[in-house]
Amino acid sequence: MKTAIVTDSTAYLPGPERERLGIRMIPLSVTIEGKTYEEEVDLDADQFYDLVREGELPKTSQPPIGKFADCFEKLREQGYESAVVVTLSSGISGTYNSAGQAGELVEGLDVHVFDSEIACMPQGFYVLRAAKMAQDGASPEEIMAELADMKKTLRAYFMADDLAHLQRGGRLSGAQALIGGLLQVKPLLHFKERVIVPFEKVRTRKKALNRIAELLAQDAGDGPLEASIIHANRPEDAEAWREELSRKFPEVEFVISYFGPVIGTHLGEGSMGLGWVKK
Repeated sequence: MKTAIVTDSTAYLPGPERERLGIRMIPLSVTIEGKTYEEEVDLDADQFYDLVREGELPKTSQPPIGKFADCFEKLREQGYESAVVVTLSSGISGTYNSAGQAGELVEGLDVHVFDSEIACMPQGFYVLRAAKMAQDGASPEEIMAELADMKKTLRAYFMADDLAHLQRGGRLSGAQALIGGLLQVKPLLHFKERVIVPFEKVRTRKKALNRIAELLAQDAGDGPLEASIIHANRPEDAEAWREELSRKFPEVEFVISYFGPVIGTHLGEGSMGLGWVKK
């Protein structure tokens, strides 16, 4: 069975890697001061942070069902019999539902939609594993089973650098943002039951990053891991953190990724994260 792998733009996989593995990407959109951009198509992360630094908070939107349906029609015409679609968490976006509805509209293509229950490069881990399995001839059922198994070992934690940004997005009240700023609180966030929730509050950025490293250490002894450092327009900080973590955890393979426009809208510039999964 010829199986295609599809994901949405919030996995933030580099274009050359998507092309090499034959991964199709459906973009989400951000609207900034009345103009709508498809992320990873019309707008990259660097341009996004420049645009929004002083302006109003952007609005984000999921892909229309038609985007997925058009993709599925083309895959069927190209001779694919099935598709596995990996989406960002259904708790923060309707993308998962859009993909599922589009799959029901297209005849002749067996569509399986996987809710990653997360976003960014941790979502990308699922996509890359699926693409490699598809290239090796795995069935969609085998791929879906492997992705479900990956969930048992996948972890990700994020640090929001700017509480004021979270407050602008309606995630903190003004009083909470003011108190948090005075105390230099850096909320550690993670996905739980498909939504972003606080994990811990840490007093400083350095302590927040050290705490995430402690959480990585709890899993690093259980077998080889692949991990991704994720940053919101802080490439030098990300590289420095990778060097530090690589010294502490030589058995872990680290890559650097980023929070693109859609997820960056909600977390804000300066945010950092780390995700990992067992190889």
